[in-house]
Amino acid sequence: MEVENEIRGSKFRRICVFCGSSQGRKTSYQDAAIALGKELVSRNIDLVYGGGSIGLMGLVSQAVHSGGRHVIGVIPKTLMPREITGETVGEVKAVADMHQRKAEMAKHSDAFIALPGGYGTLEELLEVITWAQLGIHDKPVGLLNVDGFYNALLSFIDQAVEEGFISPSARPIIVSAPTAKELVKKLEEYVPCHQGVASKTSWEMEQRGYAQQYDVSR
Repeated sequence: MEVENEIRGSKFRRICVFCGSSQGRKTSYQDAAIALGKELVSRNIDLVYGGGSIGLMGLVSQAVHSGGRHVIGVIPKTLMPREITGETVGEVKAVADMHQRKAEMAKHSDAFIALPGGYGTLEELLEVITWAQLGIHDKPVGLLNVDGFYNALLSFIDQAVEEGFISPSARPIIVSAPTAKELVKKLEEYVPCHQGVASKTSWEMEQRGYAQQYDVSR
């Protein structure tokens, strides 16, 4: 039993999951969201997400909550009506706007995972990648590349490296895997190897109009 606990343990207390408020057309996306939730539970990891109970967001949060782990849903007040997002499970943190939402989610998380999603998922994902590139945080960022959903994005990033818009040393910031189990393992093994532009110890979110409590660094 001791060995099993050691294997299933994690250095992460909480992982932030970005994902769609739609379920997507493939059942594999829905299965992946549930599998990710169960993987977090098996490793005793709590969930931070964008709140609500619809789409993939609802599936992953319900899986974690049903498994007995803590869930923190961060949601702007304007999106709180149930007819928009459904009912959030676990702890609800209401914030003023979308910018504050991202800062609050990052503040409470030790790593980030993106499931398939749309504009919002992509925007959240790219912002935390940019923060890592700048040295604002050194938390690992992972893509759950279900059925090759993120292949086009990864190809774009590789092209940006080839064309000189992304430093080769910053390419490894993004970790990807086709299954939740593989991805969490890779995130556990992640070691930052790029040179940040800013010091994460001195970064404060007041640069974006926020107070010090929204420091996203470790």
